[in-house]
Amino acid sequence: MLNESARLSAVLRPVRAGNAFEETVERLLQAIKLGVVPPGEKLPAERELSALLGISRVTLREAIKSLCEEGYLDVRRGRYGGAFVTYRAPAPDPAGLRRALADMGQGLTDALDYRMAVECGAAQVLAASRLDDERRATLCRRLSEVNAAGPEDYRRLDTAFHLSIAELTGSALLASACADARLRVADLLNAIPVLRPNIDHAATQHRGIVAAILEGDPVAAYRAVSEHLEGTAALLRGFLA
Repeated sequence: MLNESARLSAVLRPVRAGNAFEETVERLLQAIKLGVVPPGEKLPAERELSALLGISRVTLREAIKSLCEEGYLDVRRGRYGGAFVTYRAPAPDPAGLRRALADMGQGLTDALDYRMAVECGAAQVLAASRLDDERRATLCRRLSEVNAAGPEDYRRLDTAFHLSIAELTGSALLASACADARLRVADLLNAIPVLRPNIDHAATQHRGIVAAILEGDPVAAYRAVSEHLEGTAALLRGFLA
């Protein structure tokens, strides 16, 4: 099973010294907005976070303090204290979708193509590898979690499922690229309604992706992810029309 550090490492990668504070805030926001650390859950301990980000605890504390002031985190003291996520994605809103698209400018097609390339590639790489029992169990668990999710948790668990495919390849660069690709469309996905028929259809596609990976068929895995992402893109275009 992926431990906490493995799940976070795709997003909380080391920052550059010249902009340590700003990039720390960016990395933490990515983890929060992608739901890698869900609402109500606690960020890892300072020692672990500072090691993942390659920064001092002073810089980390400054970043956490700023995110507390902006309403993303709540720091609690005491034995069971820590920095807890308070951010929740806004409810689906057509106006929010238009705003998110306006912020992207002409980048929607590029973002969708980027996601298609890296996520299909990750599935292809994973299918071509020899999966041990632990990685197989992790992938199946992620599948069960997303396919059992209701509308309120679906986006977060869908993100976890897709990112786990890249994480399980063992490539930090590939996992980071997939997290970045997902973040580029996260605001758009959060702004459209979670439709029950779409969840049901996606569940079938998720099972097809996992089956191809477990069978060690890279071509089928690539094709299954491509079909799934094309459906998501079609849904986005439909709500933008």
